[in-house]
Amino acid sequence: MESTGTTANSGEKIWDGNNEPMGVDYGKLMMWFFIVSDALTFSGFLAAYGFSRFKFIERWPIADEVFTHFPFLHGVDAPMYYVALMTFILIFSSVTMVLAVDAGHQMKKNKVVLYMFLTIIGGLIFVGSQAWEWKNFIKGEYGAIETKGGGLLQFVDKDGKRVALADFAADLKGDREQLTRSKGMWFMAEAPLATYTVAEIQEGFKAHPELLIRTEFVTKEKKKTILSRADSEARLGEARYVVEGANLVRNEYGNKLFANFFFFITGFHGFHVFSGVIINIIIFFNVLVGTYEKRKSYEMVEKVGLYWHFVDLVWVFVFTVFYLA
Repeated sequence: MESTGTTANSGEKIWDGNNEPMGVDYGKLMMWFFIVSDALTFSGFLAAYGFSRFKFIERWPIADEVFTHFPFLHGVDAPMYYVALMTFILIFSSVTMVLAVDAGHQMKKNKVVLYMFLTIIGGLIFVGSQAWEWKNFIKGEYGAIETKGGGLLQFVDKDGKRVALADFAADLKGDREQLTRSKGMWFMAEAPLATYTVAEIQEGFKAHPELLIRTEFVTKEKKKTILSRADSEARLGEARYVVEGANLVRNEYGNKLFANFFFFITGFHGFHVFSGVIINIIIFFNVLVGTYEKRKSYEMVEKVGLYWHFVDLVWVFVFTVFYLA
């Protein structure tokens, strides 16, 4: 009886390093193993996001109200435009990667250089765009109030249009001092102070009778619930924190879990894109110096291309779940 390391007929060894399992290069096979395992990781993250969203669906932020910024168009409401542009750039970079792999098969070095360069530029633009989007998400635009019960209160005019805290907050001219570890009791510190205090928001709201409060609860028409003036004043009396932008603790857009998942999943994907850009740059310089010309094979370009296509495909799912669904 033959051992598991030999064929039944000839006795030729299968796993002695001279044969390729399933006719695939070892490096390419390992890349496929990594892609499958990483796909399972992203699947788990997106599934957790889906469960959380549907559990708190009546309090989940509306994407069209969150991602409304576009570079150099301050104050212009452009929901999802920039995210769509980011997606197009990343998908186009996948096209240039396909062209680079094809040029490698034809041993056309100059074309590989060109298409690899375009792929790297596309990846850098995407990473930079994601950083810009994070900046706006963290900074916020309108601000909100968090109540003692953890509810979120946003401000609108009589037409239901959002109103920023800066547009009505009173100036009580009170001196506030940041509590640091050196000044706090038992060396405790506090989060950075908000631009306005709760008292300034309450006084400003009283001085503007045309303002109303809307809660984070979404109706069946996918619109947030707007309270009457009397109910607005009553809810504002429960104010505890002024919330500006989003972080891992508070979120002016809605449910806190939305910000947590946004930072984690898009950050994890952004790390993959950035890693892919670094790898592409290394391969790009290897192409320039003729490393693969000497080997008479551009298979390394194909391997990194598999990773890049995977990153693009994952973004399609992230884009669909976070921004469209």
